[in-house]
Amino acid sequence: MLEQGVKLVEREQLEAYLQQFLAVDGIRDYCPNGLQVEGRDQIQKIVTGVTACQQLLERAILVDADAILVHHGYFWKGEPQPVKGMKKRRLQTLLRNNLNLFAYHLPLDVHPRLGNNAQLARVMDWPEPSALTEVEPEGVVMFSELLHDETAEQVALHLETRLGRALVCAVHEPQQKIRRVAWCTGGGQGFIDAAAQAGCDLFITGEVSEPTVHSAREQGIAFFAAGHHATERYGIQALGEHLAEKFGLDHQFIDVDSPA
Repeated sequence: MLEQGVKLVEREQLEAYLQQFLAVDGIRDYCPNGLQVEGRDQIQKIVTGVTACQQLLERAILVDADAILVHHGYFWKGEPQPVKGMKKRRLQTLLRNNLNLFAYHLPLDVHPRLGNNAQLARVMDWPEPSALTEVEPEGVVMFSELLHDETAEQVALHLETRLGRALVCAVHEPQQKIRRVAWCTGGGQGFIDAAAQAGCDLFITGEVSEPTVHSAREQGIAFFAAGHHATERYGIQALGEHLAEKFGLDHQFIDVDSPA
């Protein structure tokens, strides 16, 4: 029985809409974007989460979800192909429960309104962001001009407060003046050089590698790693809310936290 005010949507209709809305066909990625595991034909309740881990699957079953939408799905380039162990358990859980799994990686990162980068700007109350055009696909790195100079220490505190967790790594002088901020949610530490060359004062991403620290120091750009999971919680939530509003679906975001 349908809950009052909640509608059903055909899986194929939802898949086609997401394919177009997220401009999937125009983006090269490291994994298949879209429907990764086929489940029931009709969808009433969707659960969104960052990563399609076993815990998310089991919690989605408990709330009677018909489909799960994630940022980090399966079948990554270079991953082992045999279906055994952890991969077997995950796929078995989905198939036994007739659950659909949709996953959108780069298309969700770069969407100009609901993407991870755009949503991080919203969470941080940064002025309207722009894409750093030197980096492809467009939107994978964004930047914003703050309304007034802030110190690196102030930005770090604001970031920790809004994301609800301590920074993973910070390379900066506490009183360093920050006006132009660039960011790439998730594992975007390799883009620090592009941000420095574009005249940014600060680059924010989720992770850090050993060379990132030296790049920041030697180019005079502040750097914050704020957590891969912590910086990518917001795009998938926004997408779920959008689908709920457009199609009348029941939506629930489930945050399976990760310290990474």
